[in-house]
Amino acid sequence: MRAGIGYDVHRLTEGRKLVLGGVEIPYVKGLAAHSDGDVIAHAIGDAILGASGLGDLGVYFPPNDPRYEGISSMIILKEIKEMVEKRNFKIDYIDVMLVLEEPKVSSYISQMKSRIAEALDLDVTRISVKATTNEGLGFVGRKEGVGAMAVCLLKEPAM
Repeated sequence: MRAGIGYDVHRLTEGRKLVLGGVEIPYVKGLAAHSDGDVIAHAIGDAILGASGLGDLGVYFPPNDPRYEGISSMIILKEIKEMVEKRNFKIDYIDVMLVLEEPKVSSYISQMKSRIAEALDLDVTRISVKATTNEGLGFVGRKEGVGAMAVCLLKEPAM
């Protein structure tokens, strides 16, 4: 087994949709980004890439590449899955912690898990998504941004 960690954060801004875990969440602001800004998917992508030794998200999906402007981060996850499978790795488990003050997302967690599982072609029981606040502290506490951390367990190819 290999483990990888991922982290992502984006600023909240007006005029954008809020997409988290592949789910559009009704809110007055969205995440500023070149893609859809899905911090959950970006953290997962970095965790998978890290576990496989392939580097980080920005290497493969640079923020200045017009091909990725506005792209759904679920497409990015699908591409990352294909990359690691070409190296004979198998994603075993994903655990995510979303950090935001608002909106409350508990009613969307099940849908997020399903979208992530679909993108990675995993059973939904292999995906964990949790959310917490930052207790009013820092940029998250001031409702300026949203962050996510993820861990990926990856099965190595048989030797």
